[in-house]
Amino acid sequence: MTTILRETEEEKYCVLFALCAAAGLRFGEALGIDIKNTSPDCSTIKIVEKAWGSQRRDFLKTESGKREVDLHPSMAARLREFIGDRKSGLLFAAWRGKPLHQSSILRRKLHPVLAKVGQPKCGVHAFRRFRNAYLRNYTSTPPGVYRFWIGHASADSEAVAGARESMSDRYDRVEHERALRKEWAKKAGLGFELPPQKCVIGRNGRKIEIQPVAEIAATV
Repeated sequence: MTTILRETEEEKYCVLFALCAAAGLRFGEALGIDIKNTSPDCSTIKIVEKAWGSQRRDFLKTESGKREVDLHPSMAARLREFIGDRKSGLLFAAWRGKPLHQSSILRRKLHPVLAKVGQPKCGVHAFRRFRNAYLRNYTSTPPGVYRFWIGHASADSEAVAGARESMSDRYDRVEHERALRKEWAKKAGLGFELPPQKCVIGRNGRKIEIQPVAEIAATV
């Protein structure tokens, strides 16, 4: 994952791929995020709609897909810097403000990077699978927490055998426990390294200096 992000040249797509891997988002969910649905410090994002083709849709694949996802401080800092002074509109958008096309991202961005690093082609769902597998297999994140982040219904848990015996009522009400979720987001980590930020080019064509992520993360 780190190599894929490092070889993704444009900051917009690097952040997009990183966010999908850090939050376990379906691609349509990521492309449908409005800036108004991110917290001021970008540590929490609300998933309430999706984008498909050039359209925004106010419904998701499942009812449990409507959720909040809490981000590790380093990912939150990267996202906050990427947003800059924007207050509304899609987080990731084409230059006219329309949603990005999934097929174009695959064909023009992700697949060339995979070929460059010697990896077989895959779909964008691989980022979601990565996050799900990482949380389940490499962290002690409670099942109730990571199922909420991923957007799995309780009964649909792919379930970890014996998970219920260790889950308290608190974890069953995890949607109301933001402080608890943030604590686990920080503990769990990303499972990959964020590469240095790419250069940002302003409208006048000049390079814009970027504050190092480490400095931004310290304020989140």
